[in-house]
Amino acid sequence: MILWQRLEGALIFAICLIMLWTMGTPLPLWAMVLLFFAPDLSFAGYAFGPRVGAIAYNLTHLYASGAGVALFGWLGEAPVSTALGLLWIAHAGFDRALGYGLKSSQGFEITHLGRIGKTKA
Repeated sequence: MILWQRLEGALIFAICLIMLWTMGTPLPLWAMVLLFFAPDLSFAGYAFGPRVGAIAYNLTHLYASGAGVALFGWLGEAPVSTALGLLWIAHAGFDRALGYGLKSSQGFEITHLGRIGKTKA
């Protein structure tokens, strides 16, 4: 089942990039690259402990969070917002494809896709 979820993430990543390419994004490439990785700033939540860190990480790595921004942009005819939402969804898909799942409050390395990183001895 984890393989299917990782494949789903890769597919979502690819679809979002295709959508951005075909709609003609209003952002320069350098900005798109920076904004693609912006959700990873949620790691800062771990400075306040694993529970807060997991909440911050998970909120910024849900497909629904990016979908809400993209939908807002699409309905409001705001192409920058649509592009931001698609980049947000693409980021979440990219992370899932790499095996980085939603985090547990027990620790960063425990995800819904299994344990990541080196196992503790």
